[in-house]
Amino acid sequence: MFFPKLQLTIAAIVACCAIQSSSAQDQTVVDIAVGNPDFSTLVAAVTAADLVETLSGEGPFTVLAPTNEAFDNLPEGTLDALLADIPALTEILMLHVISGTVLAEDVTSGPVETLGGEVEAVVSADGVVSFNGASVTTTDIMASNGVIHVLDSVILPASAETEPTMTVDPVCQSIVEIGAGNPDFSTLVAAVTAADLVETLSGDGPFTVLAPTNEAFDNLPEGTLDALLADIPALTEILMLHVISGTVLAEDVTSGPVETLGGEVEAVVSADGVTIGDAGVTATDIMACNGVIHVLDSVIVAPSSAPTPVPTEMPESSATAYGTGMAAAAISVGFTMLI
Repeated sequence: MFFPKLQLTIAAIVACCAIQSSSAQDQTVVDIAVGNPDFSTLVAAVTAADLVETLSGEGPFTVLAPTNEAFDNLPEGTLDALLADIPALTEILMLHVISGTVLAEDVTSGPVETLGGEVEAVVSADGVVSFNGASVTTTDIMASNGVIHVLDSVILPASAETEPTMTVDPVCQSIVEIGAGNPDFSTLVAAVTAADLVETLSGDGPFTVLAPTNEAFDNLPEGTLDALLADIPALTEILMLHVISGTVLAEDVTSGPVETLGGEVEAVVSADGVTIGDAGVTATDIMACNGVIHVLDSVIVAPSSAPTPVPTEMPESSATAYGTGMAAAAISVGFTMLI
């Protein structure tokens, strides 16, 4: 047999992301994924499919990890359709996970059994490996619970390839589901995942979330985002500045101090619009099952929570315990998240 017998359930797809350093061997596939911006779409997909906790398990997993560019190259409408159809999304993610640790040197041409079914591996004369036509561009990224190989395209089953505009009946979505389903919030989803707040923000709430876009994160001073992803307590402190207890609609906002779960910020309502902590609100009243979202054009940063040095190594995943504690305290009162 080419690969070991499958042992796991839906667990390993989060493994996809890839920081190529010796410290990666001390991180799970989930830790590696959320720490690499080239895999933010994959992290969003894994979050939407509710696979984060599973993929943080012992494994081992072999993950075939498509980059953001790989997802961008899907037929128009395919990604949005998949994010709206969780069973189909999960089916595709499982095609990228193999039970056990399979290094590049172990791969031979022939059928490969993934957790989502059989795919065809081809090893060319010059050593290039592909799975169902998706080429491996980086190999043997070691994690504490498996190994990652990076793909330049997404492996799709025939049903997904022929139905890129699949639709589903409308259903009520949580704040996290809305965030994961919108590619403009992939950085925010990665941050929430890194802080171990996904389960909390999927709860009953209600929450009011002030949600910075990817562009808002991109506009932070150089190195700030990487530093925050490496400092979970500081990241959690900033995320809590974007969450308010209860459901606060746009019409309810007035100028003055606003108490968030991370402390007080100042709201200003003027003829030009609304700002919260100097961040402009660009879209309002995006309703979720468990609260409401208002979109921000910048990130609210408390002076004490903005780390300046850019670390060379990611921290131990145990640092997420801080985020979990904050989340548990937050959910007891319910909140509206600005995501």
